[in-house]
Amino acid sequence: MFLLLGISILLASLLLVNSLASLFMAGLWRMAARMTSGWSAEMRARAVFFLRVAPAGLSLSLAVLLLIPAYVVYEPRVTSERVSLKLATMAMIALVGIGLALFRGLAAWRATRRLMADWKAHGKAVRIDGIGVRAYLIDHSFPIIAIVGALRPKLFIAGRVLDSLTPEEIIAALAHESGHLAMRDTLKRGILRACRDMLLMVPCGRSLDSAWADASECAADEYAAREGRERALDLASALVKIARMIPGGARPTIPAGAFLLGDENSASVKWRVHRLVQLASSDTRPTLQTGLFKNILFWLSAACFVILLTIIASAPIVLFTVHSLIERVVLVLQ
Repeated sequence: MFLLLGISILLASLLLVNSLASLFMAGLWRMAARMTSGWSAEMRARAVFFLRVAPAGLSLSLAVLLLIPAYVVYEPRVTSERVSLKLATMAMIALVGIGLALFRGLAAWRATRRLMADWKAHGKAVRIDGIGVRAYLIDHSFPIIAIVGALRPKLFIAGRVLDSLTPEEIIAALAHESGHLAMRDTLKRGILRACRDMLLMVPCGRSLDSAWADASECAADEYAAREGRERALDLASALVKIARMIPGGARPTIPAGAFLLGDENSASVKWRVHRLVQLASSDTRPTLQTGLFKNILFWLSAACFVILLTIIASAPIVLFTVHSLIERVVLVLQ
């Protein structure tokens, strides 16, 4: 019973903390979205990504650093406490969510890998200057120009795209995809998908998923536009041409991919084109953020993690307090 009760408490706590934290982060973004309207798209994308993955990181950290040690140290090996129906239900919901996340993540990885293998087998490897990954020319009904793959990304371009765009527009489109590469957006997309699937039974944070997708596309546009006014206008022209080539109702279905145009509706495309025209008419060019400012959210998370470890190591009373809280929660759920 000691082990079963501990596992049930662990799973229930993961579900509870992750759900509440996700709701809090989604609400925080609703209030802060307008305040960040003056930020660069890159910084908005980084902020939204942090808010989206923070609940999962927080719940796992609390479980590993506080809940498990407190339970192991202070919980009697022989106890009269039982796993109640309420606690078992919460644990089962969490277990289903984690299982679905693992299953869907593996399925998405296998599907993407098979599709990449098929495109590589039937496509033609081409050398394209200005892009740091291997590129393949493919025959596809969708006007694909995309970075695909989380860990070892590849560039895939549909032949009809090369035939329809001018050389300048192609260079601009490739600069956009280089922006996705620089910001590791394919890997981030996979991480966000895993965070979403873990809460499939209790949907939270979908607004953050949408906000990150929009911000990441705009950030890649800004990455291309930093090379000059002409590049921004060429990218805007490429977006319009490719949008007109998309078959009605069609959409790409690659989980680990960053498309020049994919899930956006016509309003999003118009907004991106309008934004690029604004960037082209501006006297200042957008710049890629570097240094400590670029990674401030990462360092903030690392600092909080170290502080938490220090508190636990220097104050054993923390674990005793956590165990007391566990006892009260289990009593409430009886």
